[in-house]
Amino acid sequence: MTQNTEHKYYKELIDLQDVEGLEAQFKSLLEVSIESIADLEQWLKDEKDLINKISEALTGHQVDFLRNTEDADIKSRYMHDQQVIHPLVMKYEATLNEKFCESPYSSQLDEKRYGLMRRIRESKVKLFREENIPLAVKEQELSTKYNEIMGGLTVEWEGEEKPFPFIESQLDHLDRAVREKAYHLIRAAYRQIKPETDALMDELVQVRHQVALNAGFENYRDYMFVVKNREYSVQDCYDFHENVEKHIIPAWNRLAAVFKSKLGVETYRPWDHTAKLLKKAPYSGVSDLMDGVSEMLGKTDPYFAERFEYMREHGLLDLGDRKGKSPGGFCTSLPVSGDTFVFANFSPSFFSLIALIHEMGHAVNGYLQFSEDGLLEEYQGRAEVAELFSHGMELLLLDKMNQFYSEDEFSSAQREELRRAFTMLIGPLSGDLFQHWMYTNPNHTAKERDEKFFEISKRYILNPVDTSGLEEEIGMSWVGTIHYFEYPFYNIEYSISMLGALQLLENYRKDPASAVDSFKKGASADYNQSISAIYEETGVSFDFTEPTVKRMGEFLEQVIQDIH
Repeated sequence: MTQNTEHKYYKELIDLQDVEGLEAQFKSLLEVSIESIADLEQWLKDEKDLINKISEALTGHQVDFLRNTEDADIKSRYMHDQQVIHPLVMKYEATLNEKFCESPYSSQLDEKRYGLMRRIRESKVKLFREENIPLAVKEQELSTKYNEIMGGLTVEWEGEEKPFPFIESQLDHLDRAVREKAYHLIRAAYRQIKPETDALMDELVQVRHQVALNAGFENYRDYMFVVKNREYSVQDCYDFHENVEKHIIPAWNRLAAVFKSKLGVETYRPWDHTAKLLKKAPYSGVSDLMDGVSEMLGKTDPYFAERFEYMREHGLLDLGDRKGKSPGGFCTSLPVSGDTFVFANFSPSFFSLIALIHEMGHAVNGYLQFSEDGLLEEYQGRAEVAELFSHGMELLLLDKMNQFYSEDEFSSAQREELRRAFTMLIGPLSGDLFQHWMYTNPNHTAKERDEKFFEISKRYILNPVDTSGLEEEIGMSWVGTIHYFEYPFYNIEYSISMLGALQLLENYRKDPASAVDSFKKGASADYNQSISAIYEETGVSFDFTEPTVKRMGEFLEQVIQDIH
């Protein structure tokens, strides 16, 4: 299932080993005299060109490392980037932001095109503290260590050493005994790395807390809301938590009762909590996976398949599981090449199929944005927008699951994807609440952290599950979630955007062609506008208030019931 990892999929138009040369280019930008709006716009283009070259090289080196965490040369280059280049970029980014904000012409730029960029830069100027640069380096070192730990994690299965994703895929096995065995092996692996990951998280929490204090905030949670330029408040998040608990959890419990009945079990245990009603994995090898997904994309819209095949031909997909490869999956942009790269480390399973479709939603979104060639700043930072199109792609392809599943399993596969929609309304939201607690209680102990994780899990995603005797195993299972280590406070966006994606599915069931057109229109929309405006262009509402949560929960439950 391995693939060639040597293909040069990114452009290195700048030598990041030449630190003096890189610094000279930054200084040259700072020395430019800006005497008009036209001068400022040209300066922004020159700055963008330099930043894009640096960004693509940094991204390429990072992806190389995640593809092979055990290669010493790759790691050395990646660590040079983290320890030398990132601090240098942070330093000069701050001075470039100051130069922009201090220019009298910045306020005269076109609001529609430059407004978001200006607000982000003004926010960064206010937040920047030079003493936070070494803390950012330390934070990245700790995240890198986590990737190394997880990339090297293997489990013995029937006398063979298997990559961790293989054991996770066994949670989908029809045989309950196999699922239970896999569940306990995964927890045993977590227990093995727990002391090290606890130490990493303890230090990450303290580093991040100090970053927030240095910037004048009481805690890292409040600091991150400003960093992310969120268009909603902390209280809005707490209200969302409560609305899901009130309207989604009861439906989740009813659905669990149905699954329990279909499984023919008296107790619904954690190893009964995955796609276990499907007889077998949807594919056997990566080529089969890519062939089938290409067909699904093409039946939805020719452009989707065209982009997928382009990525396949140009080495922009790495989908196999192997030892030394970092866990999880993601899509990342290459701004110089105008390409996107999809990474996934999953063994054959229902989830791995959905993960690829999900990441292709991001990829199509990226390509449609590159085709506009109008972006100046970091629209990618608004995950509420990005995840709308990844979840949306999953649901647009819902009616094409028969590409991988025979007629007798087609309905089960559709129901499993809709069950996943429920999990995305619940699981990430509970992960958000967990982080609210962690970072507003920065002096918590590892034991308290595990207890809180179990408490929140039981309140939300594991509400209908019999967890007796497994409190400790569940409490420590947060160590398997990369977001807590590398992408703090990137959780609730999944749940918010799923509400939008469900509205897209609602539209698709009424008029498929119109919904797909709306998806493409929103994915190519001007990202310098508000999240609400982008959602509106996609034909849905950016709304996670109680009425919408209630309505979409009822819609989701009804769609599941409608599938025979």
